[in-house]
Amino acid sequence: MTYREVTLPVSEEQAELLSDALMELGALSVSVEDRFGDTAQEQALYGEPGMPPPKGAWAQSLVRALFADEAQADAALAALLAEDILPDLREVRQSTVEDQDWVRLTQSQFQPVSIADALWIVPSWHEPPATDVPIIRLDPGLAFGTGTHPTTRLCLEWLARQTLQEHSVLDYGCGSGILAIAAAKFGAGPVVGVDIDPDAVTATKANASANDVTLQADLPDGVRDARFDIVVANILSAPLKLLAPAIAAHVSPGGWLVLSGILDRQAEELIAAYSPYATLQIDKTLDGWVCLAGRTHR
Repeated sequence: MTYREVTLPVSEEQAELLSDALMELGALSVSVEDRFGDTAQEQALYGEPGMPPPKGAWAQSLVRALFADEAQADAALAALLAEDILPDLREVRQSTVEDQDWVRLTQSQFQPVSIADALWIVPSWHEPPATDVPIIRLDPGLAFGTGTHPTTRLCLEWLARQTLQEHSVLDYGCGSGILAIAAAKFGAGPVVGVDIDPDAVTATKANASANDVTLQADLPDGVRDARFDIVVANILSAPLKLLAPAIAAHVSPGGWLVLSGILDRQAEELIAAYSPYATLQIDKTLDGWVCLAGRTHR
């Protein structure tokens, strides 16, 4: 069995209207994604600690609609033109999509990941490898973070090189909780993860329980005045700059501050933004991303 996929590039203002219209016109499913996803122009669209979640879609989006067949897709596009919801068809693309086991396809994209020979991250549908190093069982979910993205890997590799026993760790912007869980697996304690998104807090708690580690997960207000030996923040350059005073305030004097979610070209700007609080330098780079690390001023 095959389906017909229609792809329409639209502006932020058009995305919701067009998505609703396509569903009314018989689309089996509609999704919206960043038109520039997986490029240097990719735009993050989720809340960060201390920042309100953004509203709307990406400034330039792709709306993908799935129809039962080509005739239904053509009829829907004709209706959009007739109602002036769609100005023309010049940038509209159609393609045939083969039916498949979507769950199995999604699972096949996530394989076990080894981090610096010191940690394995293994989805639940894979058998864990025979190894003496810690294993984290983690699936993609609402708060995405499986260790495959360069920024996450850079932070995990930094943690893997440290002696974390009896050191407190804060994962600021914890998402799935992967960095907090890794810190706990490496012997750190106490470990805390915070995120502005309640779904991320819930996911972190669930993932910690599934991995038999003890940690606290909370909204940022839950650690308002707390300080830690190590603070790791894997978010994005803009919120990292905006939140510099708040993030740095959680690091004990002389403690470690580790930042990622930063492109190569943004490194010096971030180092300067944190210079009143810490002496940061590039720890490692990977696929155009950098990890900054350094100690706070005493």
